Amino acid sequence: MTDLYYLTEGNPPPQNAAGGFFTTRDGRKIRYGVFAAVARPLQGTVVLLTGRNECIEKYFETIRDLADRGFGVATLDWRGQGDSSRLLRDRQRGYVRSFRDYTRDLEQFFEEIVLPDCRGPYYILAHSTGAVIALLASPSMANRVRRMVLIAPFLAVPDLRVSMATIRRVCAVFCALGLGRLYAAWGPRSKLPTPFEMNKVTSDPERYRRNTDIYRAWPHLGLGGPTIRWLKAAAAAAEAVSDPDFIARIQVPTLIVGAGADQVVSTKAVESYARRLRVGSLLMIDGAHHEILQERDLFREQLLAAFDAFVPGTGDAA
Repeated sequence: MTDLYYLTEGNPPPQNAAGGFFTTRDGRKIRYGVFAAVARPLQGTVVLLTGRNECIEKYFETIRDLADRGFGVATLDWRGQGDSSRLLRDRQRGYVRSFRDYTRDLEQFFEEIVLPDCRGPYYILAHSTGAVIALLASPSMANRVRRMVLIAPFLAVPDLRVSMATIRRVCAVFCALGLGRLYAAWGPRSKLPTPFEMNKVTSDPERYRRNTDIYRAWPHLGLGGPTIRWLKAAAAAAEAVSDPDFIARIQVPTLIVGAGADQVVSTKAVESYARRLRVGSLLMIDGAHHEILQERDLFREQLLAAFDAFVPGTGDAA
């Protein structure tokens, strides 16, 4: 089904690709993909949740890895990014009103696509912003999702002397002044990608080139920087999932994977959060950068091995 996906050299689509769009209850079109397993025994379905400014195409390799393990995969482009509806006239601006909008979209995705069309049991594999969305949705996922693997959740910014609560309060002031749609950082997306030597997300030059080629060939899939309103929403979500009462409500067994050389999210915050989870454990991959699934094999294979150990196949999934 290549008419739904945007192809570039060196990034072949997985086998058994399907998908489409669903319309949210507030009228947004959300692109989703479903990919059947290519190996037996069948192990269930991994719901793959991407980070900010990511699209389905960036995870083709990971989807193939999961399909080769007997897992089906269901994934989506979050509202406001990828090939889903953008929320502002300037489609470069990363914007969302609240992360609860994301969790409502995820809930609808489960109800309309995953539960009716995808084989159980269900697991979540989520990166960065997607990991925070998974945490925020987790109290309602206890009877749906068997396990979660959360990679480098965006709980705090590294080396920042102010708390996420302070960030939220400052951003709230700007939003009250009508400035929420202004860029909080970085500005519009450059026509030229950041040189590999200056990037903060991976130490793998080939995977970095592959991913930047997607956005070079299909610029409408990319975003510029986050707006003030998006940053306020992210800070509020990080606060919410860090509340002790909220953490006590998380019942889905969770493996949190941190990147030891992360320059995007706070490794200390990730470690601290994992220690507070009653049903959680932590794997820190020393030397890995933020996007572990886009990293060198040395780091990526550690993550996949941990996934294999934590997300076993079960007899009732065959």
